[in-house]
Amino acid sequence: MERVHSPRQGGERGTRRPGYLAAAAVFTVGMAGMTLPTPLYGLYRAQIGFSELIVTVVFAVYAVGVIGVLLALGDFSDRVGRRPVLLAAMALSAASALCFVLEGGLPLLFLGRLLSGLAAGLLSGAATATVLELAPEGRQSRAGFAATAANMGGLGCGPLLAGLLAQYAPWPLRLPYLVHLALVLVSAAVIRRLPETARRTGPAGPPRPPGLKVPPQVRGVFTATSLAAFAGFALLGLFTAVAPSFVAQTLEVANLAVSGAVVFSVFLGSTAGQLLTGRLGTRRSLPVGCLLLVVGLALVAGSLALRTLDLLVAGALCGGFGQGLGFRAGLTAVGRAAPADHRAGTISSFFVVAYTGISLPVVGVGAMAVWLGLRDAGLVFAVCVAALAACVGLYVLRRPPIAD
Repeated sequence: MERVHSPRQGGERGTRRPGYLAAAAVFTVGMAGMTLPTPLYGLYRAQIGFSELIVTVVFAVYAVGVIGVLLALGDFSDRVGRRPVLLAAMALSAASALCFVLEGGLPLLFLGRLLSGLAAGLLSGAATATVLELAPEGRQSRAGFAATAANMGGLGCGPLLAGLLAQYAPWPLRLPYLVHLALVLVSAAVIRRLPETARRTGPAGPPRPPGLKVPPQVRGVFTATSLAAFAGFALLGLFTAVAPSFVAQTLEVANLAVSGAVVFSVFLGSTAGQLLTGRLGTRRSLPVGCLLLVVGLALVAGSLALRTLDLLVAGALCGGFGQGLGFRAGLTAVGRAAPADHRAGTISSFFVVAYTGISLPVVGVGAMAVWLGLRDAGLVFAVCVAALAACVGLYVLRRPPIAD
């Protein structure tokens, strides 16, 4: 369906509207809510009483929400406009926060995580497009930086904020969500003032799934790059689901702010990796990213074996950097290789594989932790994901999927 773009900084006559930096700030707030519970899972375990397996399942429900939105509403903001979708994402994020504020057991935890996944699925595409489309001429590169930093930086800020508030402020299981809820309300007010950058010219019609079909001519590129994304997102899933338990149980560090900072470090590394992909080049970024991911996982395994926090932080930064390099290079490769009439579906398929990686492996860690213990389960995870990343890295080094 055809659409036209409104002016970059359009709005009512004589009124200055917020620009791409305001949209990036909204993006950051929204993504922070997705990882807010991460350092608090140990408190929920003590209060409600459940196993490490349930922790990982609660976390994985988030990915179910994201994948569901990707499958059902792939291009919805292109047809109904950016602002309605952004407001819907913020409404879902607020509802998720309220679930955690009112939490009285597992049902509301599951519902809160599902709502946050739905919000993330809506927010990621619409917010990225808004940031890029609001950038004035000559600042598209800065806008791309802002969108990347808002996405991964927001995911990293969530556990950092929750850990600091839970450790040093009252109401550890309520205050982080109340603070986020206030930020969401402010963000909704900002969204209402943002210029609309996508306007439909006809009726929106019902949501249309983008069609998760990978054309035959893309499958070679898709297989290698999506497996690299799977491995990288598995690392992110490990840190956002069970790293605080590693810190508390294996490394015997009870400070929740430290747990939040450890999780923040993996997203910091990912942001840096994505930002430097352009300088390194997409052809080299994929094998280098896989190599750094292997090194990062080796450091994580070393931290568990030696019970050393410094190695865990180093593994988070190194592995996150490799994940960022490989993910952006893989996304670029898939986007360039896919025919125009199948590009949306191919990219959506790529994200589905990536978000499967953030959920299924960590559920496996939770299951293994029941009978192996969390430390040994983490070591098995690190070895398996490192082996996958190494195989993909060697393959793309011999057969590069894309030329710069």
